[in-house]
Amino acid sequence: MKTYLAKTPNLISKLFSNQVWSFSTKEKVLYLTFDDGPTPRITNWVLDTLNKYNAKATFFCIGKNVEQHPQIFQDIIDKGHSIGNHTYNHLNGWKTNTDVYLQSILKTEKLIQKSKISTQSRSVGTKLFRPPYGKIKPSQTKLLLKNNYKIVMWSVLSGDFDSKITPEKCLKNVINNSKNGSILVFHDSKKAFDKLQIVLPKILEHFNKKGYTFKKII
Repeated sequence: MKTYLAKTPNLISKLFSNQVWSFSTKEKVLYLTFDDGPTPRITNWVLDTLNKYNAKATFFCIGKNVEQHPQIFQDIIDKGHSIGNHTYNHLNGWKTNTDVYLQSILKTEKLIQKSKISTQSRSVGTKLFRPPYGKIKPSQTKLLLKNNYKIVMWSVLSGDFDSKITPEKCLKNVINNSKNGSILVFHDSKKAFDKLQIVLPKILEHFNKKGYTFKKII
């Protein structure tokens, strides 16, 4: 497992200011995000858990998973959450030709747009994008911004994907580094689920007691 930082340094967010790393606000608001779904059982569990705390979130979906699990994808929309694009097959932007990268994103966007929008959601949110691994070339960034995408990164990385850390460490990563306007990263994926099912309810309960609300990114 490669080294990663639980909290994004201010220098990084300033250097790449054309990407969204957090939101400036005095309100007690956090932005939960989930990458790599939709995944059977796991995404369903996440949706049920969020509902218990009246929490909204943003799901950055992989296109092939949307294609394979359309009903779960529709459930995300119907429950009032935002949808983001995470490429069709989880591409590493640093290792991918820019044209190939864009085609993967556009293929996913078409799948998202095909979904029936519920009466509770006026927009599926196809213009939110998060690069897998957080790796994206300047040329890719420029092209996506030109096509009116909002590139959403993060301020806090939970580490739920890391098999070498404990759920307790994952919990500390979030609690110790989150503040008003933070964007938090989790994964509704198989490799993250062992930690997620322990940590997510505790995160929701902890910040709920402190008066925080959880909002989706739009």
